[in-house]
Amino acid sequence: MRIPVKRLSAVMVVALALAGCQTMAGRDEGAQVASGSVEDQLAAAQDPGRVAREHFARQDYGLAERFFREAVERSPGDADLWIGLAASYDQLGRFELSDRAYASAAKLRGEDFRLLNNRGYSYLLRGDTARAAGMFEKALAFDPGNVVVANNLRLLREEGAGASVSN
Repeated sequence: MRIPVKRLSAVMVVALALAGCQTMAGRDEGAQVASGSVEDQLAAAQDPGRVAREHFARQDYGLAERFFREAVERSPGDADLWIGLAASYDQLGRFELSDRAYASAAKLRGEDFRLLNNRGYSYLLRGDTARAAGMFEKALAFDPGNVVVANNLRLLREEGAGASVSN
């Protein structure tokens, strides 16, 4: 009996997705699989960016990085995916890789509020408070009343940064 190529391809995608999720879940008791049903697994294979955002929101940064990386491989012209990948790297402490991902996003659409704010937070995570303050101030130029940047600046001050920051 011959199995049609389309059906065989779909079965292989599902099997690979399930195998990958089981492996990732097995390494950490708190890790969750991308989704439960076969239909959800196929959706993840079709839209890794959506799955990456879901994992990032759940603070599962390892899986977020994995799916953002897959998403930027499929859509290298999507700056938002690059920023998501960079933010995932930041949370994993992989700052050299986050710098590269931020640079890719900046090449695509230039410096904007989200990129500057995220880069500032990246520098804050590294303890580079002077650069963090500079990025936050540039972000404020795009959106002077933004609560997120104001909170990041407050965090910077609370860390005992010693950097001069103006509102």
